[in-house]
Amino acid sequence: MSPQLQYIAGSLLIFVLLLVPLLYLRRRLRQWGEHMKEDVARALRRRLVLPLFLLIATVAARLPLRLVAPEPELAETIEHLLSILLIVFISCTLVQAVALARRALLLRYDLGVRDNLRARRVFTQFKVLESIVVFLIVLVALSLVLMSFEGIRRIGVSLLASAGVAGVVIGFAAQKVIVTILAGIQIAITQPIRIDDVVIVENEWGWIDEINLTYVVVRIWDKRRLVLPTTYFIETPFQNWTRSSAEILGTVFIYADYTLPVESVRQELARILENHAYWDGQVSNVQVTNASERTVEIRILLSAADSPSAWNLRVDVRERMLAFLQRQHPECLPRARVELQKHKAGS
Repeated sequence: MSPQLQYIAGSLLIFVLLLVPLLYLRRRLRQWGEHMKEDVARALRRRLVLPLFLLIATVAARLPLRLVAPEPELAETIEHLLSILLIVFISCTLVQAVALARRALLLRYDLGVRDNLRARRVFTQFKVLESIVVFLIVLVALSLVLMSFEGIRRIGVSLLASAGVAGVVIGFAAQKVIVTILAGIQIAITQPIRIDDVVIVENEWGWIDEINLTYVVVRIWDKRRLVLPTTYFIETPFQNWTRSSAEILGTVFIYADYTLPVESVRQELARILENHAYWDGQVSNVQVTNASERTVEIRILLSAADSPSAWNLRVDVRERMLAFLQRQHPECLPRARVELQKHKAGS
C-alpha cells in the first residue's frame, strides 16, 4: 500500500474512532433537550457540535502525518498548518463551551420578574467572568499561534533578554487598556452596576443593557444605546436607581393659588390611587413644600415597584390632578393679581 493510501486510511480510522463519542454526545444533547429549555438544547447542538467536528477532523488529519509522510519537509509544513488549525478549533470550542455553560447556569434566574435583584447580580458576574475567560483563551491561542513560527520565537527570546525595558514600554503603551480591563474586573466584583439596573448617566435615563470587559452599553428610554468605557462607572459619579432594590419613590409637583384647599387634593389622590395598576400601596403623601409670592408648591409623593411603573404613575397622577383642578377648582389655578387705584382729579 502506498504512503498516501496509508495516510488516508489512518486518518479515516482515527476520524471514525473520535466521531463515535461526538455522535453519542449529540444524541445525549437531544435527550437533555427534553428536560431543559428547547432553545438552550438547540444552542448546544448548533454551537458546540460543529467546532468539535472540525477539531476531530483536524486531529485525524494530523496524527498519522509523520508516520507515512514521503517528504519530511512537506510533512512539516502541513503539520504546522494543521497545528495552527488545531489551536484555532480548540479555542473556538472552549469559547463556545464557556458561553453555553453561562447560558445553562443562568436558566434558574429570570430578569423578567419584578424583584430581580439576585438575578441581575448573578447575570452581571457571569457576563463579566465570561468576558475575562474568553479574553484569556484568545490571548493564549494567539500567543501559541505566533510562537509556532520560528522567526517570531527568536524575536521573543531576544525580547526576553531586555525584558526590563520592554516591560516599561509595553506598560506605558497599554496603560489605558490595562486600566479598562481592571475596571471591568472591579465592576464584576464590587458591582456598582448590574444587568438591567436603572441608571442616569450623562443626563440620560436608561437601563444597563450589556456589561463587557472594556465597555458598558446603556439602553436609553427612547431605544438609543449609550456606550461607555468601564472606567466611567469607577471614576465618574452616576445615579443607580436600583442599587439595593427596584422599589422607587416618585414625585409630582403642582403649583396653584393660595386659595386651593389642600385637603381636597389629598382626597382626590386617594381616589386616583385606589386600585391603580402602577401604585404598590406603600407611600402616598401630599405636602405643601413651598410658597412664593404668587403660588403654593404642592408635592405629591408616590411609591412604585420599579422605575418604569413610577414614571407611568407620575404622569398619570399629574394629568388627573390637572383635570381635577380644572373641573373642581378652576378659580385656584395660578393667577397674577393686579390692583388698580384711581387718582384724584388735580393730583
